[in-house]
Amino acid sequence: MNIKILGGGCPKCIILYNNVQSACRELEIEATIEKVQDFEEISLYGVLSTPALVINEKVVGTGNLNYRTVKQIIENV
Repeated sequence: MNIKILGGGCPKCIILYNNVQSACRELEIEATIEKVQDFEEISLYGVLSTPALVINEKVVGTGNLNYRTVKQIIENV
C-alpha cells in the first residue's frame, strides 16, 4: 500500500502522518508512507485544502481526520 500525506508541514499534517503510522502498525499493514510538501505536486491531486490523505494515488480524505477515521479508511482500502 502506498500512502501519501499532502500538506505543507502544519501541525494537522503532522498529526495525520502520525495517525497513519499508528493505524498501519495496529492493523499490521505494510505501507510506504510519504509526506508530500511541494505545492505544485499537491495541486496535481486537485486538493484545495490540506492535509489530504492519498492511498494508492486516490484522494480518500481531506482536512482534520482523527485516528478512528484514518484507521477505518485504511481498513476499507
